[in-house]
Amino acid sequence: MAGGAGEVLTLQLGHFAGFVGAHWWNQQDAALGRATSAQESLGELCPDVLYRTGQTLHGQETYTPRLILMDLKGSLNSLKEESGLYWDKQLDAAVAWHGKLTTHKEEVYPKNPHLQDLLSAEGVRSSDGFWRVKSIPNGKGPPPVTTAEIPKPLESSVRVWSDFLRVHLHPRSICMIQKYNHDGETGRLEAFGQGESVLKEPRYLEELEDRLHFYVEECDYLQGFQILCDLHDGFSGVGAKAAELLQDEYSGRGIITWGLIPGSCSLGEPQKNIYRLLNTAFGLVHLTAYSSFVCPLSLGGSLGLRPQPPVNFPHLHYDATLPFHCSAILATALDTVTVPYRLRSSPVSMVHLANMLTFSGKKVVTAGAVIPFPLVPGQSLPDALVQLGGATPWTPLSACGNPLGTRCFAQSVVLRGIDRACHTSQLTPGTPLPSPLHACTTGEEVLAQYLHQQQPRVTSSSHLLLTPCRVAPPYPYLFSSLGQQAVHSIPVFGALCSSSSLHQTLGGLATELTKLDLRRWACFLDAGVEQDEMEELLQELHSLAQCYQDGGGIMD
Repeated sequence: MAGGAGEVLTLQLGHFAGFVGAHWWNQQDAALGRATSAQESLGELCPDVLYRTGQTLHGQETYTPRLILMDLKGSLNSLKEESGLYWDKQLDAAVAWHGKLTTHKEEVYPKNPHLQDLLSAEGVRSSDGFWRVKSIPNGKGPPPVTTAEIPKPLESSVRVWSDFLRVHLHPRSICMIQKYNHDGETGRLEAFGQGESVLKEPRYLEELEDRLHFYVEECDYLQGFQILCDLHDGFSGVGAKAAELLQDEYSGRGIITWGLIPGSCSLGEPQKNIYRLLNTAFGLVHLTAYSSFVCPLSLGGSLGLRPQPPVNFPHLHYDATLPFHCSAILATALDTVTVPYRLRSSPVSMVHLANMLTFSGKKVVTAGAVIPFPLVPGQSLPDALVQLGGATPWTPLSACGNPLGTRCFAQSVVLRGIDRACHTSQLTPGTPLPSPLHACTTGEEVLAQYLHQQQPRVTSSSHLLLTPCRVAPPYPYLFSSLGQQAVHSIPVFGALCSSSSLHQTLGGLATELTKLDLRRWACFLDAGVEQDEMEELLQELHSLAQCYQDGGGIMD
């Protein structure tokens, strides 16, 4: 490895996970070899943690995500399952059979025209069939997008995540589950039991194992796996079986699961909402058993059946019904809270991060973020933090309700994108200090002091980075407070927390499940879940909830 952190293999399981993943990989791609100023440190994050080097059949060096993704038939649109990066025109044209051929062609989806406009500035497929990239800085990633105005919105043309993915994938990345359909009223992957059954089939299990071995065996030091998994549908079962496989085969490695749930639910679809509740509950319990920790991620206000309004960001304007918007915000938070195990210098391994957050059985954590962090021109970091105030300044991102009045047992905090000149107070000597933060001599001290003031009895780990979060197109324009200029990077304040709010959230899930008349939802049980598994689920949820009862923990 080029940096200090070990490699991470990412698994993306499900269609909403594909949306979050597409934004996530676009952000990683935009950050490769990129700096917005001479003061920004290029080396804070090590891209080799997430990317792998390789070669095409013709000797061209490639740099692609270390990624395995699973989705359903019909979810790729114009994206080729085998990837276009390693495409060989000559091999593609060669046919060994010289007899009569019958060709069956599926509908060809055109590439998203807005994404085509973006990519045209970065490279072309030449007449010999090879992708030619124009001037790659430092040998990695495309050149900067220099758009001076807000680009055309993609919202109206995005149907699936591949419509806005601008990153080339390795041929071993995409694994399609052909037995279930992405679109249509039938043949859907709706229930947890169906998802579990997918990875009980030799065809899909062997395919996943082969891809895991391919990526793992080329790693110098694999620190672990991050799983982006849909919780609301049958992919919760796929994720549970995948996590079980990883724990069995790679014991001792970190397994961090991000359970993803779209932002909105409809009161007019009772079966869909009941399935969402059941899949989320089964997914959380089973994933917790096999993961280092599980973090639900959603812009919804609640994991339960009773609808709550989506969360509000003071400086963002987004449409909670659009997966394109919700996934962009969640990817930005994810890009921030995963910083500790991607650092080039003094990284915190996935295992160590999990150990800090999950003592006493607390293996579910919550996430929150301030997007963007509101540092106005002329302000210092102490000024901004004093103005932010509050014991819980972050917008909650785990659908666990309002965090006010709840207790944090342990937290990992990242603040990124703050210019070094703003780290400390610039008050003239003799000026009365507005707060103790203004007496700190480094930005790291300012952040640590702020966290101690807000939560004095909490075990906190904090990181302060110069590197901002990239939000260049095709990231949607959501920044209501920044006027009509194009925005390519933003500061972000993010946190992972072991929170007492999970006592009510997990207990509430168990209570709602207890009230369900399962005879009305026998189809969910028919999909592969037994009645005694429901009883066991309720016990596990209650046990998990008890871990977060306020008053328990190492700080008492």
